[in-house]
Amino acid sequence: MSSLTVSLKAALRSPLLPFWLVIALLSLGRSSELGTFLCLVGVVLLFARHPSALREHAGARLLLWLLGAYVGAALLSAVDSLAPGKSWSTVAALLRYVPLGLYACFAIRREEKLSALYTAVAVVVGLWALDAWVQALTGWSLGGHADAERISGIFGATNLKLGPTLAVLSPFVLWAAHRHGGSKGLLAAFLLLLVPVLLSGSRASWLCYALVMLGFAWHLARTPLRFLAIVAVGMALMGLAGGVAWKTSDRFQLRMERSLQALHGSDQSVDTALSGRLDIWRTSVAMFKAHPINGVGVRAYRFAYPAFAPANDHFVVAESCGEGEGACHAHHWVLEVLTETGTLGLLLWLGAIGMAVAAWRRVGAQARARAFPVSLALGVMLFPLNTHLAFYSAWWGLLFAWLLGLWCAALYVQPNAAHGDVRA
Repeated sequence: MSSLTVSLKAALRSPLLPFWLVIALLSLGRSSELGTFLCLVGVVLLFARHPSALREHAGARLLLWLLGAYVGAALLSAVDSLAPGKSWSTVAALLRYVPLGLYACFAIRREEKLSALYTAVAVVVGLWALDAWVQALTGWSLGGHADAERISGIFGATNLKLGPTLAVLSPFVLWAAHRHGGSKGLLAAFLLLLVPVLLSGSRASWLCYALVMLGFAWHLARTPLRFLAIVAVGMALMGLAGGVAWKTSDRFQLRMERSLQALHGSDQSVDTALSGRLDIWRTSVAMFKAHPINGVGVRAYRFAYPAFAPANDHFVVAESCGEGEGACHAHHWVLEVLTETGTLGLLLWLGAIGMAVAAWRRVGAQARARAFPVSLALGVMLFPLNTHLAFYSAWWGLLFAWLLGLWCAALYVQPNAAHGDVRA
């Protein structure tokens, strides 16, 4: 029996199954909350049997501090939110991330379980990529017909999250491919994901995937020359795949032509290349200046937007999020935090990032190596020189919290020779 099969069987058995279900059902919208609910049940049962379990797990305590900053920023913003109903309901919904993350910390106590979960996630993401290949070749996938400008894969043409999700979760696929297939497996996995990421049309995803490639090159290289060689091969493959896509895919060509308008140099051309992001960011700055302390309220951005945008703003005129509303979110996590939760929120986020980095440095090289895939996923997800989905939205926020819980668990797993984990 292959190690891949063993890992999959381990992931499909309790206690990993509830946590894995969040990713397995992620493409099906709210269905992924089934995993969140099962994790809640598991945590309740755990603390009923082991009331002092929290004192025994440093990763669980770290998670509570990090989620405390994330939820605390939202809580402070809700006090005088411009859309109080939306903000307070968001704060209440964020609380479900606590048992989700705690479940990961207590269910994944040994390295073998962590490896099994990594592999199981890689299989799910790999299947999404294969489905996207089918859509690229035939126009259809399990999610239906492709969008006019980009492939959408299993997520569907009305839910264009294929590119961001593949890019952020790609470290798991690359890790599993390298573990089970060596250099050849890693190369195959890199190409498997590269084409769907390119054809997804999400330029933020292109950058994310390039960062993943750089992260893996740095992780695998033993010398600067080897690092440069790996990067050169990766860039060459990206360039070759982009060239082929340019010649064979109208969708990719349209996205590239829009992107290249930024080279014209004018504000209008740059804004067009960025799909109106400059207008959104200017309005976000105005919004923050008017509410600098605790923002306009978490998830109140779209309701506040028309009051700060120019009268002829495209997003207000087009009513992109709904009648009488403007842009849905700031499209950049720092601006999202500043506009929705203000200076207080950003300070909490920065404090949490500092605490996370300190914990990562403190655990040692072996623990950092075990946590590498999820560390890289979180790193590219939060890379500030990019555009982002909304971190306080129900879907992207769930993926962020899932990764955060897994990261806190991965930093403190016991080596395979150790035993005695508390089962959730």
